[in-house]
Amino acid sequence: MGNIGWTGIIIIAILVVILFGKGKISSIMGDLAKGIKSFKKGMSDDSSSGNDPENNSDNSNSDNK
Repeated sequence: MGNIGWTGIIIIAILVVILFGKGKISSIMGDLAKGIKSFKKGMSDDSSSGNDPENNSDNSNSDNK
């Protein structure tokens, strides 16, 4: 009962296209891609800005010597 084969996936995909339309699905996917891209950019900005606690603790230990 819980097993969905390829035919089930194809039928579900056809129903989704019929319900939402091809244009709506492509716009949703575009928005999702933009969100993922901005998330990755934000994560890389945080790691490259020097706000990493491990790096700050190493610097503070060398200053205290």
